[in-house]
Amino acid sequence: MLREIAHIDMDAFFVSVELVRRPHLRGRPVVVGGAPEARGVVASASYEARKYGIGAAMPIYQAKRLCPQAIFLPANHRLYAETSRAMFRILRRYTPFIEETSVDEAYLDLTGFRRLYGSAMTTSEKIQREIREHLQLNASIGLATNKLVAKVASGYAKPAGIMWVLPGYEANFLAPLPLDKLPGVGQSTREKLRAFDIHTIGELAHLPRKFLEDNFGKMGLYLHQRARGYDNNPVVWQPEEAKSVSREQTFPQDTSDQQYLEATLHHLVGKATSKLRQLGARAQTITLKLRYSDFRTITHSITLNEPTEFDQVVFSTARGLLRKLFTPWSKYRLIGIGLSNLSRQPWQLELYQPQKTLRLKELYRCIDQIRGKYGFHYLTVGRSLIL
Repeated sequence: MLREIAHIDMDAFFVSVELVRRPHLRGRPVVVGGAPEARGVVASASYEARKYGIGAAMPIYQAKRLCPQAIFLPANHRLYAETSRAMFRILRRYTPFIEETSVDEAYLDLTGFRRLYGSAMTTSEKIQREIREHLQLNASIGLATNKLVAKVASGYAKPAGIMWVLPGYEANFLAPLPLDKLPGVGQSTREKLRAFDIHTIGELAHLPRKFLEDNFGKMGLYLHQRARGYDNNPVVWQPEEAKSVSREQTFPQDTSDQQYLEATLHHLVGKATSKLRQLGARAQTITLKLRYSDFRTITHSITLNEPTEFDQVVFSTARGLLRKLFTPWSKYRLIGIGLSNLSRQPWQLELYQPQKTLRLKELYRCIDQIRGKYGFHYLTVGRSLIL
């Protein structure tokens, strides 16, 4: 099956996000990066500013000289990060196979999703439309059978377009383009190629492989393949990291038995912390959830001084919350535990963990292994036996 790869690249992302908040600046040269009197570089420039030669990484003072009437805005990275997360949530509705290359750029593997969403072109149109409707931003999309050609195509789709390079036409598409459009080819390599009177990707494609390897070493094989539109690199994706872990239990009958509530809570804590360790994470915020017989629901949280992965720490904290909230005249239909504010930073074993902590980590590693092999209920802690 031929791959269907999309390269999504947001148009003038930082500036576009600012213009959503400042629509009165649309159509004017806008630069994000800082005040013109400050030291710094351009992070993003509107298309109106680019007409004056302003581009990313250019010193601010130089951008001011090129376009004195430009409007300079400080960067708001928190806002850009929030918008980026919203954009990636939209992308994940269409495929889990996403390689994030920056806050505003990604590769999507759409191979095999035709029956769900239509052709790669139809899917790209849906993605583009959804980003525009929900975020008021424009995205440019390149479609091809590989990442290399898709990335080049998205550049030529700007602004707010879609370019689809049909299978078999990869080399034809690349051939007339200048060498600087070929990803991974730096200035020194281009200068050396120009010394051989090579100025376009097509001219590079006609050079023998041996000639390229003799003159460019390992880079020669890369040039030989990429100039012909070959790229077998996969979309390197990772599942979206969990932001929290939660477990809850609805009782067969409403109950006011405190001992039964605590036993159920202990069981749920064990399942939640087991999942937490599986994720390689620790939690700093612990939330207890209670639902009464009349469906009224309350939640209370405590944030620990240090994140934890251990059952007894989580249970002790959650039990304290339960005992504060419990009233013997009330009946409960559900109890739940939530672990959030997750940390995946490695622990400094030698400096910060006493021998007892190391033994606990080893104990829970063994418990998780047994439960993973035989099932969670195979090994039950005494406090949960009442269930």
